Amino acid sequence: MQKDRKEKNFIRRPIYPGGPKAMQEFLRQNLRYPAEAFKKGIEGTVSIRYEIDYKGNVTDVEVLTSVGHGCDEEAVRLAKLLKFDVPPIRKLKVTFHNTLKVHFRIQKNVAAAEPAPVVTAPSPQVVYNYVSAPPEPQKDTTEQKPATGGYSFTITIQ
Repeated sequence: MQKDRKEKNFIRRPIYPGGPKAMQEFLRQNLRYPAEAFKKGIEGTVSIRYEIDYKGNVTDVEVLTSVGHGCDEEAVRLAKLLKFDVPPIRKLKVTFHNTLKVHFRIQKNVAAAEPAPVVTAPSPQVVYNYVSAPPEPQKDTTEQKPATGGYSFTITIQ
């Protein structure tokens, strides 16, 4: 017979859904390199401290180490997009503090880092027509329903 073990911590910390790797992937996908920093070739790491409320929302963000040229504002924007899962804590409303480092690195291949021009090809236009006729009445029914007119619609994709 095994005893149930108590949890080590009275207050459990908030968890990003999917763990730290999922959070890093989210940051990588949503990071927009600031245009001013890209033009000047600025690279660096912005360290921020943020608060997580009892609902899992990031409420207050403070820049600890700055790079400048728009990188700080981008790091703050990314932090505010985060949403955490907070385990219930015995009816307490606890605010958590966490730090995050956002790395700004310019790719060595400049052509890959610059946004490619958007080329729009003419989209094909497809038109579907569908016409439905009312169903034929059944022969052995006691109750006759009035026949309704058919319907038609057109879908145009542009």
